[in-house]
Amino acid sequence: MEFAIKSVNAVMTPTSDNTGRSLLFYAAERKVKNLTIIVLFCGGFIAAAISGAAGFGGALLLLPLLTKILGTKLAVPVLTIAQLIGNLSRVYFGFRVIAWRPVGLFLAGAIPLSILGALSFVTIPQEIAVKLIGSTVIAFTIVKHYQIIKWENSDCAMLLGGGLVGFLSGLVGSAGPIGAALFLALPLSPVAYIASEAVTALAMHIVKTMIYQKFLDLGLEALMLGLFIGAAMIAGTWAGKKVIEKMPRETFIKFVTVLLVAVGIELIIGG
Repeated sequence: MEFAIKSVNAVMTPTSDNTGRSLLFYAAERKVKNLTIIVLFCGGFIAAAISGAAGFGGALLLLPLLTKILGTKLAVPVLTIAQLIGNLSRVYFGFRVIAWRPVGLFLAGAIPLSILGALSFVTIPQEIAVKLIGSTVIAFTIVKHYQIIKWENSDCAMLLGGGLVGFLSGLVGSAGPIGAALFLALPLSPVAYIASEAVTALAMHIVKTMIYQKFLDLGLEALMLGLFIGAAMIAGTWAGKKVIEKMPRETFIKFVTVLLVAVGIELIIGG
C-alpha cells in the first residue's frame, strides 16, 4: 500500500487535472486488485465445492481461472500452495489409517519425477505451458469419465504410477484422476483412501513449491495468495458435501465433465 501511494505521488504534478487523474488511476488499480482477490476466492470455493460433490475436478477447474488471471508461470505455483493446504487438512483427519507401504512406493517414483516436472515447467515458454495445461485438463477428464486407466493392485503399478503422476503434477499442476485411480485399486476404507492419497499429494506439493520458489522467486504475495485460496477450498469442500450433493449425481458429473472439456479447449485455442 505504501509503495503504491509513493508511486502515485511520483507521477503527480502541481496541476489539479493531473493530480485528479493520478488519484483516479490509483483508485481504479486498487478496485481491480480487490475484485481479483474476490474472484479468486470465489473460484477456489466453487471449484472445491464441485470437487467435494463430484469426487474430482477441483484443481482442474481452478487452474484455467488462475492461468487467465495470474498468468501461467504464477498460476501453477499458487495452485500448488493452495492444494498443499487442502491436503494437509485431509492428512490430519485421517493420519491414523494411512496405508504407509503403498504411499512409500508411490512417493519413491513421484518425488524425483515431480522435481523433473517442476524444472521442466520453469523452463518452457508460457504459450506452450498454457496449451499443455489445456490438453491435460481434457485428457484427464476423458480418462476419468471413461475410466480408461484401471490400475492393478501391485507394487510396480504404485511405483510407475507415482512417477507418472509426479511428473505431470510438476509440469502442469495437477494429475488428480491418475493418482485417484491408483489408490482406488487398493483395498482401503474411504478415510484411508482419502488420507493416503492426500499424503502423497502433500509431499509432491512441498517439493514442487521449493522448486518454484527457487527458480521463479514467487515472493510473499504469491505465498499469501495460495494460502488464501487454500482456505477458500477447504470451506468449499465442506459446502460441496452439504449443498451440491443434493443434486442428481450423474447429471452433475456430466455437467462438470463438459465444463472441464470446454475450459481445456479454450486454453488450447485462446492460449
